[in-house]
Amino acid sequence: MDGKARALDNVFVERFWRTIKYEDIYLKEYKDGKALFEGLLSYIQFYNFERKHQSLLYLTPNQVFNERLPITKNSTILTKP
Repeated sequence: MDGKARALDNVFVERFWRTIKYEDIYLKEYKDGKALFEGLLSYIQFYNFERKHQSLLYLTPNQVFNERLPITKNSTILTKP
């Protein structure tokens, strides 16, 4: 956290773990820690490379990061020059 009582600093990580729990962990019955670890690796791969994100205008994080597409607050993607 950047400063004392800065709750917003952690909001993105908290949201990410909530998504993992509701879309993966709660839906599957992992037998042991190894299976859970492998399942999480698989889900994180899916999350970053296949899952479309509404806040990214239905692009994947990989598409936005690798193509360096700037996303503005009014939900538009600025085109490359």
